Amino acid sequence: MEDFDEFVRTRGDALLRYGYVLSGNSEDAADLVQEALARLGDAWPRVRKKHDPEGYVRTTMVRLHIKSWRRRRREDLVAAVPDHGRSDRYGDADLWAELQNLPRKQRAVIVLRYYEDLPDQEIAEILGVSRGTVRSQAARALDKLRIKRVLQEAR
Repeated sequence: MEDFDEFVRTRGDALLRYGYVLSGNSEDAADLVQEALARLGDAWPRVRKKHDPEGYVRTTMVRLHIKSWRRRRREDLVAAVPDHGRSDRYGDADLWAELQNLPRKQRAVIVLRYYEDLPDQEIAEILGVSRGTVRSQAARALDKLRIKRVLQEAR
């Protein structure tokens, strides 16, 4: 179990950043990491032998995230608009703001493709969709990001 503790210590922050990119907020990111690590702990002897425990955790996090938004499939409404935005502890706030405006499925595809550098077939397997769906979601997301960028530059 020492190896597991060492893995959590060395990769925990990176997994938290990955969870933040997936979910869009610190609380959900921490929940994703905690649940994925709990599952890894149960499977540690088996996963360790495959030499890719981080891949196991990241795939688990994506699947947990997808499961949660499939259950909700709607926006989180709030009673009052906050006076100020949240600070971004994990990276470029402008990039995150743009990604956050994408639908969840498109955001997941973009994160897996460009942050994780996964091929379309692997993304399709993780998300439980076809390769064509991965490609169309990526194309739509990139079109939305391009349109937004062009509009901002025109101002």
